[in-house]
Amino acid sequence: MAARFEKNMHRHKGVAWADVEAKLESNPSALKSLRAMEETGGEPDVIGLKGEAGHFTFCDCSVESPTGRRSVCYDREALDSRKENKPHGSAVEMAAAMGIELLTEEQYRELQKLVECDMKTSSWISTPADVRSLGGALFCDRRYGRVFVYHNGAQSYYAARGFRGLLRV
Repeated sequence: MAARFEKNMHRHKGVAWADVEAKLESNPSALKSLRAMEETGGEPDVIGLKGEAGHFTFCDCSVESPTGRRSVCYDREALDSRKENKPHGSAVEMAAAMGIELLTEEQYRELQKLVECDMKTSSWISTPADVRSLGGALFCDRRYGRVFVYHNGAQSYYAARGFRGLLRV
């Protein structure tokens, strides 16, 4: 992770790895979450999203949606509603188990300013309650040099759709 951090200083201008490392060493649960992000293909790195003072924000910076988090529907309700061909899990539950949060639309757009990603895949994002209450869920991708936000039934899942996570330490 230190090598990725040093290679991509544009994502975290003015941040020193020694400070990040010290913060991580004092937070075992954050290390566990980062390990899960890494093991599922997220390539987490410190990014410049706004956060609380004194905290570092990590985000999945992989070029495509993390491979170990694809083919999932949106949440438990969506998973339970499928009668057949159920996916292996849901984005919301996987994120919670990993100790991370799904990106919001605003966070996804900010990430795209740092890393052009999801040009062949797409990622579920945190869906507002009014959309979710109607059975839908939101996802994003990047095509034609632009970021797009779409909707789908929350129970849907695709081999090329996963989710990206955020961790504040």
